[in-house]
Amino acid sequence: MDDIDRRILDALRRDARTPYTEIADDIGVSEGTVRNRVDSLLEEGVIERFTVATSTGNVKAMIEIGVAMDVDTHEVGDRMVDWEPVDFVWQVSGEDDIVLVVDATDTGGVNDLVSKAREQEEVVSTKTRLILDEKLG
Repeated sequence: MDDIDRRILDALRRDARTPYTEIADDIGVSEGTVRNRVDSLLEEGVIERFTVATSTGNVKAMIEIGVAMDVDTHEVGDRMVDWEPVDFVWQVSGEDDIVLVVDATDTGGVNDLVSKAREQEEVVSTKTRLILDEKLG
């Protein structure tokens, strides 16, 4: 991955709908170069998906989850990714093992999700952090 790839990724992170012609003009290459580079980045798995960021007025939170030492964290995360209103499941290092990033209609929805997590046999702890503000970098 070179500087052109990084600049293309930067543009797409800010707005995945940015036309390739606009990206090409901004970084000084042809539209075909941008298209080919994006195709390569997709094929190589550098770009995993294109997504939509929303501002719904919902309550966004991170639920940090600790699981027992003898547990397959991947299996637990794979199960949790299907829960509504989970947007992301991250496996992390440190005190906790899994972080759920959620976008719930209200704090009751967040609390329901925390309760659901605590009902899992493998879960030994939870911490919840409400997301007060977010910026796109």
